[in-house]
Amino acid sequence: MPDLGLILLAAGRGTRFGTEPKLLQALGGQPLVRHVAEAALGSGLGPVVAVLGAHADRVGAALDGLDLVPVMNPDYAQGLSTSLQAGLAAFPAEVAAVLVLLGDMPRVTPQHLTRLAEAFRVADPAPSAVVPVHGGQRGNPVLLNRSRLGPALATLTGDQGAGRLLAGRTDVLEIAMDVGVTQDVDTPAGLDALR
Repeated sequence: MPDLGLILLAAGRGTRFGTEPKLLQALGGQPLVRHVAEAALGSGLGPVVAVLGAHADRVGAALDGLDLVPVMNPDYAQGLSTSLQAGLAAFPAEVAAVLVLLGDMPRVTPQHLTRLAEAFRVADPAPSAVVPVHGGQRGNPVLLNRSRLGPALATLTGDQGAGRLLAGRTDVLEIAMDVGVTQDVDTPAGLDALR
């Protein structure tokens, strides 16, 4: 059993982007979500679960041929917390930590993921989370220690991820990284800026 799993959150509606699903918008000839999925798989760190919800058929089709496990979140309209919980539930308890990736961050690379995982594995004591930071701003993806955060993650509701849980903790390890860990796509203008 691997000690690490990867969760690709790709269930959101992306309403700030407009009527077309933002995860399917092309960047460099392929959908945003596929960039992130390929980074997750390219890291070789462990199994990858893709949480689908809104536009599940089309987003799932954009991930065709990749060695990942699709997981449906029927409650995606209730917010990000439900997708995170669906992804966590897809892994057995023996998986000690998960790397959580957002489907709208196409500049995340396998190297970002490897650095987060290596930092977690050598830290003593183990942190509750490993978070990338750029220019003083916390970014994504985030590595979550399930033994430290599991019960708290189960209590999340609405459109929130683990950020609120981590904000007041002293056992979060921050790793300086490049701007790619803060570049998500919320609007057409944001996508144009990445291009």
